[in-house]
Amino acid sequence: MRAVLQRVRQAEVAVDGERIATIGAGLLVFLAVGIGDDETDVAWMVDKVASLRIFADAAGKMNRSVVDVKGEALVVSQFTLYGDCRKGRRPGFSEAAPPTRAKELYLAFIARLRGNGLVVAEGIFQADMQVSLINDGPVTLLLDSEKRLEGR
Repeated sequence: MRAVLQRVRQAEVAVDGERIATIGAGLLVFLAVGIGDDETDVAWMVDKVASLRIFADAAGKMNRSVVDVKGEALVVSQFTLYGDCRKGRRPGFSEAAPPTRAKELYLAFIARLRGNGLVVAEGIFQADMQVSLINDGPVTLLLDSEKRLEGR
């Protein structure tokens, strides 16, 4: 499972020109599910997203999580995070999970994130979406559950 996290002041998603989701300060999460992902990956990713200390404390240091600051999250499915651009000029997506499995784990991620007490807005799975945001910092991070065991 891969995610791009962006700390935002606000973010929104539109489909066919209609705003379908919006958040204030918090995290915009672009989420992709890989072919070998399962509930273990979901649990690890949710824990990371909810507990990463990337919001400022009173001293201005990144020492608080989105949960600590009572921020919101906007989760948008983005299988293109598994795009392989090493060969040719067109990305390959063979490492992305099939849509049925991807949607199942995408929804499980959202449910577990809500279980952490966060207000979570979401895009529409497989829709052509337009995402708008005001990046705060900017702070943008990459997470990959496949790499969770590296460095132990």
